[in-house]
Amino acid sequence: MAVRRPERRIRERWQTDAACRGPEASVFFPPTFPERRDDREVRERQAKMICASCPVRLDCLEHAVNIREQHGIWGGLNENERRPLMESRAG
Repeated sequence: MAVRRPERRIRERWQTDAACRGPEASVFFPPTFPERRDDREVRERQAKMICASCPVRLDCLEHAVNIREQHGIWGGLNENERRPLMESRAG
């Protein structure tokens, strides 16, 4: 039987409490087909509204920055908005 490390349990806990779980999850990532700019803006705005009320938003953002996530809305920020955070930690 594998022993679970404490940080793994903490990570799972924030993911379990995330407001993005459920049918709305598709708005957090771009579709598999080309997306028009105005459609992307609407989708991202919807995702950010969900993030705004999320009890684990900062944990989510921290996770995305730590793993250098390149896609989607994490912690209320899209990939372009997260880039400066990732760059500031790289140096």
